Amino acid sequence: MRFDGRADHIEDYLCTVRTGQWFGWSDSSNKVYANLIVHDGGTKPTEKECTDGLAALISEWELENDSYKSLRRTAYPSQEEQWDMQYWDQVNGTTTWKDAIAKVKSDNPKPS
Repeated sequence: MRFDGRADHIEDYLCTVRTGQWFGWSDSSNKVYANLIVHDGGTKPTEKECTDGLAALISEWELENDSYKSLRRTAYPSQEEQWDMQYWDQVNGTTTWKDAIAKVKSDNPKPS
């Protein structure tokens, strides 16, 4: 799993299949499906189940965590417009720029 919580390896999916230390690797430095070992006597998920499961985790993460970012990216004023707002805010003592940014954030909130 990446530092931001996004799944990036079939191991992340395998942790959701069953509880406990049910799987391992025949070569821990090469964690690929071919090296997957089942310790608890249960069935080994297919490689397709692992890759599909990982894809589902990634999609779920992106839906929950990235959609608001892309919406915000398109909603923010351009850098040039923001710089202009900041300049005139400083000259006039207004908060146009802060208000514009706050509106984009409130219209596209982070998921909790």
